[in-house]
Amino acid sequence: MLKNPRPLTRIQADLLLLLTSFVWGSGFIAQRVAAPHMSIYFYNGGRFLLGALLILPLIKFRLTIHKKDALGVFAAGLLLFSAGALQQAGMRTTTAANAGFITGLYVIFVPFFLLLFWKQKQTWNVWLAAFVAILGMLLLSNGGEFKMAIGDLLELAGAVLWALHVIVVGRSVQHTPALHFAVGQFFICAFFSFLTGFIIEPAAIQQVPNLWWTIVYNGIASVAIGFTLQAVGQKYAPPTDAALILSMESVFAAVLGFLFLRELLTLEQLIGSVLVMSAIVLAQVRVKKVKHI
Repeated sequence: MLKNPRPLTRIQADLLLLLTSFVWGSGFIAQRVAAPHMSIYFYNGGRFLLGALLILPLIKFRLTIHKKDALGVFAAGLLLFSAGALQQAGMRTTTAANAGFITGLYVIFVPFFLLLFWKQKQTWNVWLAAFVAILGMLLLSNGGEFKMAIGDLLELAGAVLWALHVIVVGRSVQHTPALHFAVGQFFICAFFSFLTGFIIEPAAIQQVPNLWWTIVYNGIASVAIGFTLQAVGQKYAPPTDAALILSMESVFAAVLGFLFLRELLTLEQLIGSVLVMSAIVLAQVRVKKVKHI
């Protein structure tokens, strides 16, 4: 491992984040297969533990995180645990396509939270994008009816936490080496996942051998590759831009869900999908801020 790696260019960072979105989109397939048959907590615990163990050799089995950076790593790990649990629970009653698109709404929440907690003002297009995204989400989940399936609501709650995770990662990796940060948050997520599983449903660990390949695939792809590339890419890309590129996982999830799971979208859901993606793009359009006299 190089001691002083050359900084990535903006284009290289964006390409890493795009690759991350594809890997995450493919991960929805394995997650959808495992969701109805395996414990949420043992599934997430297994894949994040595997991801951490796979990255450890790259940092020579020495995890270096300074005390002043430990809070960011802990927060990221806790958000991973919470968001991952909500996402996996939601997939029990929704499709991979729906889960991917609704999760993608974190691109809308990121600028909102930046304004609310970090006082970073947003332009008018962000607010319009939020309204368009809400309409799209309603069409996507229930064909326009003013109700949502429980799985869709869980995915929406997870999207809020994913947005916070994107912000925490973007801020933390400016001070902590990306690989060390990744391993740290993986171990924390795995710890809370296994702890919760052994407390709530200890007997469910017997389910793991039945679909072990879903844990292995997600541990290698979504966790070891995906979340690590996210940490590296976000070191050189602002949170709002990173969220836009990462949200492409929703498109990949829908396409791969059709190819491998034969999950078809109705006309209303297709329109909703287009609206959600339009909102994601609209939220990132560069416009001049209006100056108040």
